[in-house]
Amino acid sequence: MIVNYSSSSSEDETENSSKNDSSPSRKRGKLDIESSNSEPLDHGSVKSKAGKSAHLTPRLPLPESVREMFGESEEKWTDKRDEHGGRMRSFQHERGNWATYMFFPYDPEESFLEVLNEMMVVAATHGIPLALSEEFHLSLSKTVVLRHHWIQPFIQSIRTGVTHFQKFFCLADKLMVYSNAEKTRTFLGLEISTGKTQLLELSKILDQTMKEFNLSTFYKDPSFHISLAWCVGDHTESLKKACLSELQSLIGAHEDGPFHIRLNCTELRCKTGNKVFLFSLQ
Repeated sequence: MIVNYSSSSSEDETENSSKNDSSPSRKRGKLDIESSNSEPLDHGSVKSKAGKSAHLTPRLPLPESVREMFGESEEKWTDKRDEHGGRMRSFQHERGNWATYMFFPYDPEESFLEVLNEMMVVAATHGIPLALSEEFHLSLSKTVVLRHHWIQPFIQSIRTGVTHFQKFFCLADKLMVYSNAEKTRTFLGLEISTGKTQLLELSKILDQTMKEFNLSTFYKDPSFHISLAWCVGDHTESLKKACLSELQSLIGAHEDGPFHIRLNCTELRCKTGNKVFLFSLQ
């Protein structure tokens, strides 16, 4: 689901939270508590109770098969790595938790995909099985976990923070190798060379919302980049030593001149679970 804030349709997607859910460190309104105005029960006399109990028939025991149906109160979830390329989650899935991150999307051109395919072939000859990213984007936050009832106030805070931020553009042209914090995946990306000042300023605005909700802020000295491909495991050093310079030469020797990505940063996005919220810059 994509929600564009020019129409403010996302305001209708609020869900009430349960009493046991933790809340972010922010001011909250009063809880709506529904009072019970039911009539008092007619308990009757001790004599009438005794008379009724004499006619009660003993309850039949529940069959074992029925009792086993309700033996587990919560469904257990297991991460099936073989269903998504061997990737492993950075945090355990829990019902009501929504993985969330901020980004600028990049829609690749045909020439970009041709260069990527050449890179995959070169990496494979060095024994590094790179896979193309499912989507291309420039991240502006770490992936954090939101409770469902935090989503609307979180989105509102982001929207307020970027209200007056001006649109800009970025250029990416230098290949870099990255890995996730757990060292379970390695990434090949193009680092941003133009537009870093605006990206730093924008990430600091987003960090204010992260702090408001006690979530992890972005890296202190970020290397803004667009991930191109990935592989399972920590292949950082082998990728750097074996073929990084050769892959970079493919970019420099492109038939139309040195290849680079131009990213027009006009629409910031927030993906949380299966929803995407859009924030148009000025």
